[in-house]
Formats: sequence, C-alpha cells, structure tokens
Amino acid sequence: MLSLKHLYKIGRGPSSSHTMGPARAAELFMQRCPAVDSYRVTLYGSLAATGKGHMTDAAIIDVLSANAPVEIVWKPEVFLPKHPNGMLFEGLKDGAVVDSWTAFSIGGGDLYWDGMEKTNDSDLYTLTTIKDILKWCDENGTSYWEYVELCEGPQIWDFLRVVWKQMCETLEAGLHTEGVLPGGLHVRRKAADYYVKARGYSDSLKSRGTIYAYALATSEENAGGGIIVTAPTCGSCGILPAVLYHCYKSKDFHEDRILRALATAGLFGNVVKENASVSGAEVGCQGEVGVACAMAAAAACQLFGGTPYQIEYAAEMALEHHLGLTCDPVCGLVQVPCIERNAMAAARAFDANVYASFSDGHHSVNFDRVVQVMKETGHDLPSLYKETAQGGLAKNR
Repeated sequence: MLSLKHLYKIGRGPSSSHTMGPARAAELFMQRCPAVDSYRVTLYGSLAATGKGHMTDAAIIDVLSANAPVEIVWKPEVFLPKHPNGMLFEGLKDGAVVDSWTAFSIGGGDLYWDGMEKTNDSDLYTLTTIKDILKWCDENGTSYWEYVELCEGPQIWDFLRVVWKQMCETLEAGLHTEGVLPGGLHVRRKAADYYVKARGYSDSLKSRGTIYAYALATSEENAGGGIIVTAPTCGSCGILPAVLYHCYKSKDFHEDRILRALATAGLFGNVVKENASVSGAEVGCQGEVGVACAMAAAAACQLFGGTPYQIEYAAEMALEHHLGLTCDPVCGLVQVPCIERNAMAAARAFDANVYASFSDGHHSVNFDRVVQVMKETGHDLPSLYKETAQGGLAKNR
C-alpha cells in the first residue's frame, strides 16, 4: 500500500481524475516525446463524456502547448478495457505518428499504464485491511495514527503539516469569496452566506450551519479551479477539511492532534484505494463522497476520544450509508450535485462519529466488507451513473 503522499495531493481543481491526472499524464508524455511538430490526444469513455465540464482539454493543452500544438479528439462512446478514464497520447512529426502512449486516470490524480514500474513505497504498508490494522492496534495498545507513523516514519508529520496548512488556506479563501462559479450553470457561491447565517444561531444549529459553510467553502474553491487537497479526490475535497477545521476552531484541539486525525483519515482512504477505488468513473460517487465521509468520520471519532473499534465503526457507517451513490454531474461540472453533497456528507461524518461513540464499537458489518460491497456495487452500476453526465440528475436537468 502506498504512502499517504499519494492520497493527499495538492493541486488545481475541479477534478483529480479529469484534470489533475490528465495534466500529469501530459507532462510525462512531453518528457518522453519532446521532438515533435504536434500532439494528438484522444480521450475515451467518462474522460471524454465530461471532459469539457471538468476542463480536461484545457489541462492537457496547458501542458503540451508549451512544446507544440495540440489536437484533442473526443470518443465518449469508446471505453477502453482497463478503466473508463482512458487517454491515448500521440506525437506527430511530418504528419506521421512517431510515438504513442495509452494511460488511464484512475482516481485521486493517480495514473496507470501498461508496464508501469513499481514505486519505491508500493509496499510501505504491510497491512492493507482495517481488520488487520485494528488487530495490530489491539495487540499493541496503539491507535491508527501510530501505525501510520510506524510505516511512514516521523517525516510524515512534516508532509501532513503542509497538507493541513493548504486545507486551511483553501477553506478560508472560500469563506471570503463570493460570486458565480464558472461553467454556465450560474451557480452562486454560498459559503460566505452560510457562515454569516450560522453565526446568528446558537448551539447545534450554529455548529451544523458552520460545518455546511466550511464544506461549501472548499468545494466552491475546487469548482472554481482553485488549489485544493485531494481527500481523497477533488470532487470530495470539502468534507474532511470541514470536519477537521470545525474541530480545530470550535474545540480548540492542538494542531498535533489534528495531524494525527489527518493520518488516521488517510489510512482509511488508503485502504479503500488499495482494495477498491475512489474513482467516480469506476465506482460512482460512493467512491468519492462516501469514502471522504468515512475518512472524516474516522478523524472526528479519534479527535473525540474514540477507541480504535469505535473509529472503525464510525468509518464503516459513513461509507455504508453512501453505498450506491451515483456520480451524475450536471453538464459534467463539479458543481451540481457535488458541492451540496460535500456539505451533507461533512454533517453525516459527525453523525457517524456520535453514533459510534454511544456504542462499544462492536457491530455486524466491518469496514473491509463495506469496501468490498462498494467495489461490487460500483462495477454493477451502468456507465450512465459513473461520471458520464448521461444519467440521473445530469439527464433530467
């Protein structure tokens, strides 16, 4: 299992799989094939179906056009065998193709291609299921974040401090930005209004409204093409920061405790990436918002003193109750229903934490089983509901 450095990526929105991944692929191909007259990039499946709304073409052109002109070919009806987000890069000289390369954007900004070399940290984590990690924690009297530190080394805290700093900067910027988001849906930013209104209430309503505002702030920054942290994706980037920032501000948790919660959240996200997927194009929005909610629930439960069993229960519950959630972005934009879903899931993460905290942490269905079911459910979903903007809310707008 890979380092958390592959889970938490800092980059520009609105989509980790449709923007960040293709941009990185373009960089790799330009390094591999620099001496050409032009480039041709063919986008397939989900990547082509919602590429315009996700600014996939702009991300690729921005990279490759620094070296040569770029032609984008769209083939939404063609799905390559390995993943719905396929792309073929070709370098042309004197009208002939001199090099070609097929890559897949598999979610969270990650890439896959045939013959891909194993990275040095591919086996950084020897335990790859929460069941085994929980057993290790039980036997050693430790928590999940300590397993992260054992596998990653103490240097992980410097990395997570950078991640946390960016999460805060993005969220705070979103709280103070108003106006209409780009893309043609005329969606107005709501974070600033929600934040002001929340401050007028007391107790539970104030808390809930503030969580909404925090989640909206980051998600709106993402939709506007701002700098965000994938957690685990761009489309779900508002959930974990909202929960952590709310705890940080309202409960005065020390930053070190926030970083430990960030490590635990990352561990749960990493297990899903290892055993299933966080790609909306592969398993639907359950793999994005559902996983982000599970990560946030685990983080919150740890912050409020939950045992490893209660933390696992909170994460399991958060993911279980997002099973079957479709990815149906209207007009292919990461706006409707994506932004609102981030706010709802952030609140649900707190609910899962509270529910688990009332229990002893023991329950019927464990987290790993839900991850497996999510994977099976995602593969059973028709492509209409997996980031193609052809079904669900996208179809009936």
